[in-house]
Amino acid sequence: MTTDQSAAGGPQPADAPGAEGAAAKKTAAGGTGPGSGTGARETDGRTTDAGRATDQAADGKVADGRAGNSGSETDGTTSGKAESGDTAGSSRTAETRVADGKVAGGTSADGGSGPDKPDSTAAGTSGPGDTADDRTADDKGGSGETADGKSGASRTDGANDGSGKTDGKDRSGKTDGKDGSGKDGSGKDGSGKSAGDKDGEADPWAAFAPAPEPVPTRVRRIGRAIGRGLIHEWTLATVGSLVLAVLLTWPTLRYPRHTLPQDYWDPSLQAWQMAWSGHILLTNPAQLWHANTFFPESWSFAFSDTLLGYAPAGMLGTGPEAAILRYNIIFVLAHALATFGAYALARQLGAGRIGAAVAGVSYAYAPWLLAQAGHLHVVSNGGIPLALAMLARGHGYSLRHGYRPERRHDGWVYAGWLVAAWQLSLGFGIGLPFAYFLGGTVVVAAVTWFLRRWVVRPVKRPFGRRLLLADLVGGAIFAGIGLLMALPYFKVAQLHPQAERTIGDISIFSPPAIGFFTAPAESRVWGSLHEGARATLPWHPEMTLLPGFVLYALAAGGLFFSVWKLRHRLLLLAGVVVTMVLAMGTRFFDGTFTYVPLFEHLPGWNGLRTPGRLMLWTTLLLGLLAAGAVSAFAARVREISAERIPSWPSPGLRLATLVPLLLVIVEGLNTTPHPVVPPQPAAMRTVDGPLLVLPSNQSLDQPVMLWSTSRFQDVVNGGSGFTPHQLDEVRRVAAAFPDQTSVDYLRTLGVRNVLLMRDQVPGTPWEITIDAPVDGLDITREEIGQVVVFRL
Repeated sequence: MTTDQSAAGGPQPADAPGAEGAAAKKTAAGGTGPGSGTGARETDGRTTDAGRATDQAADGKVADGRAGNSGSETDGTTSGKAESGDTAGSSRTAETRVADGKVAGGTSADGGSGPDKPDSTAAGTSGPGDTADDRTADDKGGSGETADGKSGASRTDGANDGSGKTDGKDRSGKTDGKDGSGKDGSGKDGSGKSAGDKDGEADPWAAFAPAPEPVPTRVRRIGRAIGRGLIHEWTLATVGSLVLAVLLTWPTLRYPRHTLPQDYWDPSLQAWQMAWSGHILLTNPAQLWHANTFFPESWSFAFSDTLLGYAPAGMLGTGPEAAILRYNIIFVLAHALATFGAYALARQLGAGRIGAAVAGVSYAYAPWLLAQAGHLHVVSNGGIPLALAMLARGHGYSLRHGYRPERRHDGWVYAGWLVAAWQLSLGFGIGLPFAYFLGGTVVVAAVTWFLRRWVVRPVKRPFGRRLLLADLVGGAIFAGIGLLMALPYFKVAQLHPQAERTIGDISIFSPPAIGFFTAPAESRVWGSLHEGARATLPWHPEMTLLPGFVLYALAAGGLFFSVWKLRHRLLLLAGVVVTMVLAMGTRFFDGTFTYVPLFEHLPGWNGLRTPGRLMLWTTLLLGLLAAGAVSAFAARVREISAERIPSWPSPGLRLATLVPLLLVIVEGLNTTPHPVVPPQPAAMRTVDGPLLVLPSNQSLDQPVMLWSTSRFQDVVNGGSGFTPHQLDEVRRVAAAFPDQTSVDYLRTLGVRNVLLMRDQVPGTPWEITIDAPVDGLDITREEIGQVVVFRL
């Protein structure tokens, strides 16, 4: 019968009630427990008795006839290492008494051997299911049994010789903890050195240990970091947006120094705008708004949207070819940014990857935008969704998960406001509605926050001073940039009253409802099919507003099957309806209660000529509805795949999730023309200004602006959203050039040279006068290539 020493030194039955844990208690009579002389608690399978334990065996044998090992075994291996801090030769053991010539811990309670019953213990030890690490050697007959049932024989300072207590040696001449060489079972001698170290032999158990993790070199760490970055979602999204932009705008980059998308009129103007802003900011920033065109007018850079945000690109390269190359690169990058921005917004709001990709592609390559390929300031809309995504991220908000304060980050808020300010700097045609949307969002959010915090179902919703400061500073930067850019336009409106729009101007460009289902001629899929519908539109370039039939279908499905909550779907639907009504301008009940109040009361709104461009917001909202539907569909596919054995989607299921994205891409294919830009005349590189190039009209003057980027000399020519009275007068008087009246008038303006283009004069009054004698006019004539230069 296995017994333990009680607090009074007397034996107690190992299976007596309450025996468990008694040895773990320290008593005044020298009982076992942490810190007592004997019976210290075992940790992780090793006994920790700091005192001397004696083993008594009736027949002088240990449990299974094996010599006692030092320590206890765990997972079938002998833990032969002495505890740290133990002196050489000291031993730890559970106090164990042997009743019938067998160690109590080496057999089970019913006499079964340990290996056959690895979980069985002596009476009073841990119950079934306890592991070797959980059993202690001193808790009432603490077993020396290991995880595989072998006896974890105890170590003693004295060894049993079979006849009772001896001098520490058994009949084989070995001690119970030491062999004849004086080494203990752990392989350590009295000095604490292992036998393997002493004899040059390796630890036999080292072969079973896991290989040490190699320490990566700096080059490998850098390589791993680069590898992780290359496969990151946002890296793939960026690369995918760029590749898609190159492919879906092709052949924009086929001859990027010589061709322009759509036509070479407005794109020439915008290529000049980027070149001028870059040039003047490097040379004389104070003259930014007083451009070299429309001489002698002031504030001429504000005659149309400026694309000022692209000024850093305008600092690279000089001349028309560099300006054309710059324009084409920015044109492609603008599409990539629009795709990436809408993708980021959809992801931040809670859409899946494929759903967000649908939102991004549909936003950047909607069929109606193909008609705007010649308007870079309209195509450059990617800052809108990107800024919204950053602001939502900074405020910890998404449609799918609501407000999550723990995800707030003021850095993203600053970034969002800066991107919004950059978007505004590209032009008010797209930026002004965006500014009003941000202002309205701030007001609605502030009112909602106040009501939720203090009035309706008050709940503490943390916001934070840093986040509030970021909104205040970022909003101030955004408003400040908007105000600084608006001042020149107010000055232009004061100097040129005819530049202001009227309701009659808005009516000319207001599209009917059929425009929302009509594609422009540049659409590869729908262009030829909708030719008849386009013929019914008064001004089809601004009235073909089809965002895509695939997008319509996906958005309609998103109303019923989506990852968005029902109230969010209804809000998105309401936004779609409102923006479509506003895009109709005066066509929706004359705009009396829709567009006209905005036109009359919102500052700057009367400068917007084409209400149909508000379709940009309709497209974005439809894309978010579609993203919700596609994300829900992809999630359902994952659920079906998880139920399969093995849980892996079939190729058909994978392809099904990509079908909406592929259809949206196909619907965005284009047949946009890329005409060759008229080459710069050599005279534009040598003749000083101020100069006038004839013939002059809105279309011909825009390439002249581009030609001036070699020297940026002052030119009278210019093309914009309106024509100043001064330029109208110049064109009228110069129709008789060269004659005394026109020469005197041009000298009065300060014009020094007039360039007459031979290839443009057929069918004009100059077809006859270009070679007329100039005697008596006090001017000279010089031929430079195909240009006749008259020096005044």
